[in-house]
Amino acid sequence: MSFGDSVTLEQFIWESDDSDKDNNFKNDVALYTQEDPLPTVQRLSQNLDIPIGSVVRYILCKWAMSGSESLLDLGPDMVKKIADIFDDAESENTDTARLEAYNSVKAIMSWMKVPLDNPNYRG
Repeated sequence: MSFGDSVTLEQFIWESDDSDKDNNFKNDVALYTQEDPLPTVQRLSQNLDIPIGSVVRYILCKWAMSGSESLLDLGPDMVKKIADIFDDAESENTDTARLEAYNSVKAIMSWMKVPLDNPNYRG
């Protein structure tokens, strides 16, 4: 799909509707489209001497690929493991199972943060 040389940046007005499966995303779009991003994009373009269209394209591509990038960063096995922990807890449908899932994922994240918290952890 091609939009040609221009895209209209417009506000999205949305009445929150919990029955809509995309309600959370639409709420975010409604929230973030209330502001005008162009002054920031223009300053960035001018300060870094990068064409404004390139900055906008970068922002859009970076956002669009962030899910895939996160998957690559975390790894498909870890994503599946974490998803399975939550799925199992939801299938049990108890607060105890949900708390255990939270603690399991918290332990995984704690382990994964070691290199961030201590850059010399190997040495």
